[in-house]
Amino acid sequence: MVVRTIPGIRPILMSLLVTAVAGCATAPTPEAAPEQQVSTTVTGPTPTFVDPARIAANELGAVPILMYHQVTANPAGEYDQTPEEFRAELDRLYREGYRPVTAADYISGRIDIPAGTHPVVLTFDDSTVSQFAFAPDGRPTPECAIGILEEFGASRPDFRPTATLYVNDDPFTLGAPALTWLAAHGYEIGAHTAGHAALARLDGDGVQRELAENVRAIEVSGVRVRTMALPFGLAPADRSLARQGSWAGTSYSFEAVMLVGAGPAPSPFGPVDPVAVPRIRSGRGEVDFDSAYWLDRLAESPERRYTSDGDPAGISFPTARSGELAARWSSRATPY
Repeated sequence: MVVRTIPGIRPILMSLLVTAVAGCATAPTPEAAPEQQVSTTVTGPTPTFVDPARIAANELGAVPILMYHQVTANPAGEYDQTPEEFRAELDRLYREGYRPVTAADYISGRIDIPAGTHPVVLTFDDSTVSQFAFAPDGRPTPECAIGILEEFGASRPDFRPTATLYVNDDPFTLGAPALTWLAAHGYEIGAHTAGHAALARLDGDGVQRELAENVRAIEVSGVRVRTMALPFGLAPADRSLARQGSWAGTSYSFEAVMLVGAGPAPSPFGPVDPVAVPRIRSGRGEVDFDSAYWLDRLAESPERRYTSDGDPAGISFPTARSGELAARWSSRATPY
């Protein structure tokens, strides 16, 4: 804010008042009064430019998309975690400069995080009560995954609590109220088929029925579905039907289709296949090539990971990596 001082306002006004009352051409100048300050807002704060080279910005780097299932005190599956393990992973992500975005943010290239930080996508499959449940006050219970994430973000203003939840019909056994709350608080709701179907075992009509019914059930709550995750990681014989189709008057069209466990996803501005976006499994540490493994690898080779330049309008990367940029993003490229 710029403050301009206009001197002598009070003396001038008093002089004019005396002249008008006395009908005189001139009047003695009153004793000088303290100057009055008039504040004028000229412009808002100017964004600080960060030299991409100084922070080694690389928006053609890899993005970890982590896949979670149950967050429970008694893990039953290899993809499950205890609340303590989930909190520890969030703490590691925060300390290593990762900041959450949704799957829709990722695939659309709308990654708006501070300069020098790295995007991470937290995804949850199957819409279980361990992921989201309401407390009596209408907030998430403190022990469910979203409650833990909300609590973690509340104490760290630079860590926006967000995630993508891939839900089946009757999500979290709460239905539309749960989806409405999540969407209103910045979470993405994605499709995971109506009944957690193995799409590879269905014909084309069955695939479209599972996805269209699921999308219809979600969108009743007013939530737009933009991405989906394959149950069991199994794609249908006609892979295109995992991305778009229609059944009984309901159409679906997804911007991205998520796989099960694999490795980090490529940059959204690089060679990403929207029908097969890889995710990293995160569980009890019993899974090969899990989140701990890949986070270690990215920490050892930081040049491999996506590092933001802080400007969502541009795409910064070392000139040597220009060949990795997909042609459709060339107008936003700012190599250095």
